[in-house]
Amino acid sequence: MASPNTSTEIDIAKTLGVSRKRAFISRLFKFLLWCLVLAALGGGAYFWLNRDTTASVTYETQPVGKGNLVVTVSATGTLEPIKTVEVGIEVSGTVKTVEVDYNDRVEVGQVLAQIDTSKLEAQALQSEAALESARAKLLQAQATVKEAELQMARLEDIKKLSDGKMPSKFEYDAQKAALARAHAEEAGAKAAVSQAQATVDANRSDLAKAVVHSPVNGIVLERSVEPGQTVAAQFQSPVLFTLAEDLTQMELQADVDEADVGKVKEGQDATFTVDAYPNRVFPAKITQVRFGSETVEGVVTYKTILSVDNAELQLRPGMTATAQIVVDKREAVVLVPNVALRFSPPAEEEKQDSGGGMLLSKIMPHPPRPSAAPRAANNVNNKAQEVWVLRGGKMTAVSITKGLSDGKMTEVVTGELEPGMELITDMTGAK
Repeated sequence: MASPNTSTEIDIAKTLGVSRKRAFISRLFKFLLWCLVLAALGGGAYFWLNRDTTASVTYETQPVGKGNLVVTVSATGTLEPIKTVEVGIEVSGTVKTVEVDYNDRVEVGQVLAQIDTSKLEAQALQSEAALESARAKLLQAQATVKEAELQMARLEDIKKLSDGKMPSKFEYDAQKAALARAHAEEAGAKAAVSQAQATVDANRSDLAKAVVHSPVNGIVLERSVEPGQTVAAQFQSPVLFTLAEDLTQMELQADVDEADVGKVKEGQDATFTVDAYPNRVFPAKITQVRFGSETVEGVVTYKTILSVDNAELQLRPGMTATAQIVVDKREAVVLVPNVALRFSPPAEEEKQDSGGGMLLSKIMPHPPRPSAAPRAANNVNNKAQEVWVLRGGKMTAVSITKGLSDGKMTEVVTGELEPGMELITDMTGAK
């Protein structure tokens, strides 16, 4: 008969054996589960890293065109009359009347304004009286000369009849001096008459200048005088009116930047717009490119004059205009958009070897590799250029030689491009 201790030990051993087996099975199940998880993660990473990304690339294109290319230079300026006359006055006084107003058309000789002439008339009368007095003194001096000449002739006769004995030398010389004095007084009287005459002429001129006349046929642009106003002309002639001789022909004084002035020449055509008529384009033609420069806030410009036909009188002096000067043009040429010239495809990444360790190297972190050398950017100043087209779903470079450009389109001088071909301007979705 077995003892109780022996039976207990057998039960414990059976229990321990079952527990070890269950623990082994549990660890094996967990290991297999982690292996499945790692395999799933590795497979997903492999397929994600080796997916084909080229299928998602989309291209933006623009067609090659054919047409006329016009190269222009932009400039701003103001419209001015070809000839402007400032009408002033040379005499001082009080304005009596003003005969014209703004925008009035005037003709040569037309009265514009008048000065009160009361004082000028009095001065003219005074100078005329002085002239009469000088003339009277001249007559008196001429009579004195006549008298002295007669006396001198009498002494000559006496001297001849007396065979030189009469008159005395003193008496003869005294009469000779008296005749010279009479001639001198006559000359002084004549000078006084001339001086008085000049004063009369000046006063009469001032009296005539008291009436302001128009020197040209034109339009009154400015009027800076009112009736009753006192004008003073002691040091400088005050400007009373500003007249434009002819507003049907005007000029646009444009400021051309120093970078563009080498392209601008006399005789070139141009167009311009003004804010008053935003939907209308006015023609013009360059008549002068001045050599003198103007510097404003460090910007150097050159004054360029453009002739403008203003037969409808819609344009007014002082209007600000924006001009487009045609400096060159081409007709019926192949054109490419400039955005296609700026496009350059990204450098492709070097594909790694598909050998062992590829998956691990992609999953595990590693130091960054040096990227492939980027494609040399196209030099915009160089005439040689590459553009990209799609052929068979792949990008293909086409070499061209550039010509003129207006900022949006560029002329193709040489190159295998035909109108209608699509040029790549951008790509999205690339790896």
